[in-house]
Amino acid sequence: MNIKTLSAGLALAVCANFASAANHTVMMKNSGPDGSMVFEPAILNVEVGDTVTFQPTDPGHNSESISNLIPAGSTGWKGKMMKEVSFTVDKEGVYVYKCRPHAMMAMMGVVVAGKPTNLEEVKTNAAELSATFVMNKDRLTNYLNQIK
Repeated sequence: MNIKTLSAGLALAVCANFASAANHTVMMKNSGPDGSMVFEPAILNVEVGDTVTFQPTDPGHNSESISNLIPAGSTGWKGKMMKEVSFTVDKEGVYVYKCRPHAMMAMMGVVVAGKPTNLEEVKTNAAELSATFVMNKDRLTNYLNQIK
């Protein structure tokens, strides 16, 4: 195999990978199936390279990752209030995110990219955060317990 054939094959593989990346939408809502102040869906399964877009469907929300509750080395994201924000998943594992003004109400969500390689670490770190919730105290724990 010559270098041109190898380069063409590599370029085709890279393009095919980007072409197969999916786009997902998460809505920021005042109420939903899990109660008040929720992301919908609350748990989203994706692949590395997929894009997740957070849409403010009700007023007063944002979406931002929580630094010690995402895979090591991930860039994470921080959206502005009432603004759509997109994140291209860059690492395999579990990402926990929040709505900053409603974090104490447990307005949290979870993205699982591929295998949940950091799940136990996230569960340990999430326990401290869950203790700060004034309502829906078990919401994040329940979400994390659904991940296999």
